[in-house]
Amino acid sequence: MTPAPPLGRPVRLVLASASPARLATLRAAGVEPVVVVSGVDESQVQGLAPAELALRLAELKCSAVADRRAAPAGSLVLGCDSVLEIDGEAYGKPGSPAVARARWQQMRGRPGVLHTGHCLRDTGSGRSVSATASTTVHFAQLSDAEIAAYVATGEPLQVAGAFTLDGLGGAFVTRIEGDPHNVVGVSLPLLREQLAALGHSWTGLWAR
Repeated sequence: MTPAPPLGRPVRLVLASASPARLATLRAAGVEPVVVVSGVDESQVQGLAPAELALRLAELKCSAVADRRAAPAGSLVLGCDSVLEIDGEAYGKPGSPAVARARWQQMRGRPGVLHTGHCLRDTGSGRSVSATASTTVHFAQLSDAEIAAYVATGEPLQVAGAFTLDGLGGAFVTRIEGDPHNVVGVSLPLLREQLAALGHSWTGLWAR
């Protein structure tokens, strides 16, 4: 017996992010997005709580791509941004070895909360939905030597919170509470809900 085809008309997703981890996560889930980098200056947003900051930056990235009509007509534009919360403070990309080293000295042996803001806009209807997914991450008790070796790889310098779950940093995360995809940079369950709110289906995103 031939299985029924997936429900939902095909629709194109535009990822307003340069993150290779987000792109890889979507591709692994059957989605082949068009990547259009937003060019948003993340430093322009200050003074917000970590979850609010992640959401505001995601909205700015989505708007930057949708408003300049850089996305194909009738597509869905997804803006995402992630920050790590430790002691109520928001931490994005460390940018330098010294900052990454200091971050890990603070994080080791402790939990943090990884917030990822998601803003999805339907360029056809003009409607958009925004939400933040949060996942608690428990970090291993790293030695100074391990921190130095990890920072020397360069991996933690350009990722939110100075760690990865899907790369070299995976060995330094002892457990998580919540959606693991969210830690990588895009919550697939949340994106599915946002699609439904705009009248689209998750299976309609699958590459044919």
